[in-house]
Amino acid sequence: MTTPERTKKGRRLIIAMDGPAGVGKSTVGQLVAKDLGYFFVNTGEMYRALTWKAMEEKVDVTDESAVMSLARRLSWEFLPSENGSSLKTYLDGESVAAHIRAEDVSRKTSAVAAMPSVRQFLCDLQRRLGQEGGVVMEGRDIATHVFPNADVKIYLDASIEERAKRRIRQLRSSGHPAQLASVRDAILQRDRNDLERKINPLAYAEGATLIDSTRLSLHEVARKILKIVHERQKR
Repeated sequence: MTTPERTKKGRRLIIAMDGPAGVGKSTVGQLVAKDLGYFFVNTGEMYRALTWKAMEEKVDVTDESAVMSLARRLSWEFLPSENGSSLKTYLDGESVAAHIRAEDVSRKTSAVAAMPSVRQFLCDLQRRLGQEGGVVMEGRDIATHVFPNADVKIYLDASIEERAKRRIRQLRSSGHPAQLASVRDAILQRDRNDLERKINPLAYAEGATLIDSTRLSLHEVARKILKIVHERQKR
């Protein structure tokens, strides 16, 4: 696994952020990371990347052994995006960004993300990315499993209606056609998959701060988190 070098010194926190699909974790996480000079890691991108690669190589995404064999033989790299803060996933030297937001990838990712060996494999990568601190990492099990001792734990939530609207905007801005009803149904199904998954399901971590972003802009959410972070840094 290839990762960028960290150059800033001093006390650098691990900020773990969990929450359901479409709640705005990626946008908020990037805002927080940029303000702090940290790296932002979207762990869902890793699961999507592996799913997309499996689809490209005609690997059965329900065959755990085959998916894990693919995961192990891939070259995983995490390199800064143009804004310098987000770490983007590269597989065998290729950026996955243009491939992983399609709805067919989203639907099939749930099966891959439910595989115990895949979750452990990617958890190990995630811990290596964040172990030195100076990271904002978001996903479904970051505060509960990947970094249960994170310095700051956030659980971000919002109503299903608001989450569907945000997902529609994200898809359309990326050039993907989307209908509100189908996106809403897809989010509800992902919620069920995340909550009912036997291995590291989505859950509210002990010591986490709950933020309901339904009536807040994502910039307002980021400011709330930064306030929590700055208070933690003073201790």
